[in-house]
Amino acid sequence: MQNTLHTKLSAAFLPTHLEIVNESHRHATRASDSHFHITLVSNAFAEQTLLARHRAVNKVLADELAGSVHALTLNTLTPDEWAAKGGVIEASPKCKGG
Repeated sequence: MQNTLHTKLSAAFLPTHLEIVNESHRHATRASDSHFHITLVSNAFAEQTLLARHRAVNKVLADELAGSVHALTLNTLTPDEWAAKGGVIEASPKCKGG
């Protein structure tokens, strides 16, 4: 699943940085390939709101979200925003379900 997400996001957004972390083991269901933390840096996000960026990612991954992918933590940034953060993103919050 991680490779599928990488392929689809790379084709759709031509990212300058893309990191996908499978966090399924941290969640109550323990279902493999169900929870992912994605950091996606792309010029495609310029002048887009955070909501528009997340909607764009969700649209590209609609089939996966309708299937086995249960949750995504998304960090969608422009290259300038990524540089301003020093290339560092906060860890995902702990799962409230256990």
